[in-house]
Amino acid sequence: MVSSRVACAGRSRSTPCGCYGRSVKEIDLSIRGSEPSSKPDAGLWTVANGVSLIRLLAVPVFLWMLLGRDDVVAAAWLLAVIGATDFLDGSLARAFNQVSEIGKFLDPLADRAAIAAALVGGLIAGVLPGLIAWPLIIREAIVALGALYLVRRLHRNVEVKALGKAATLIVYISIPAFYFAAGDILPALLEPIGWATGVVGLVLYYKVTWDYFAELREGISASGGDRPPAK
Repeated sequence: MVSSRVACAGRSRSTPCGCYGRSVKEIDLSIRGSEPSSKPDAGLWTVANGVSLIRLLAVPVFLWMLLGRDDVVAAAWLLAVIGATDFLDGSLARAFNQVSEIGKFLDPLADRAAIAAALVGGLIAGVLPGLIAWPLIIREAIVALGALYLVRRLHRNVEVKALGKAATLIVYISIPAFYFAAGDILPALLEPIGWATGVVGLVLYYKVTWDYFAELREGISASGGDRPPAK
């Protein structure tokens, strides 16, 4: 078994390792998301990034509506618009060939900022149930720390997964549903929708989080960290 580990260690980074089933390159790309693109970076000033910036700047307006004006319904409508435009910036970037590294950062940043503001603000305003809000807040904190570690220590970015985008969309349905219900708009219909989509969104979010950190552990190990002991 020792000899097999030595042989595995001597393989090149792009050669699949029989001991662990995946190559270092494959694990690295699973964390990054895909092969590096040969297309030129579109930079900051693009239509897609403009949409992301508008969504990001709408977050403090949302908090002002919720906590400053105490207008839960107006805050709910603005949050719904932020959520509904979640796929717009990415779609525009691909349609106009304006994909950029700053765009890959701004798009998820706008999502994370909007959801965090809606969760914390909703708890303060008494709009969201703690059983939905607190697990989501804990998950956001875990992901933020993991992303910070990747950037600071490994100089990598975590690409957004399709399942993660689906979970975000579902959460964008759940949170405004609770807000509208708190504003006395169809509470008998929207509150159950908020609970149902909230639970589904939580399950998907934690599944994605587990996958991210499993890939992160494999990437650290394959890049020169401690490998799992031979059995």
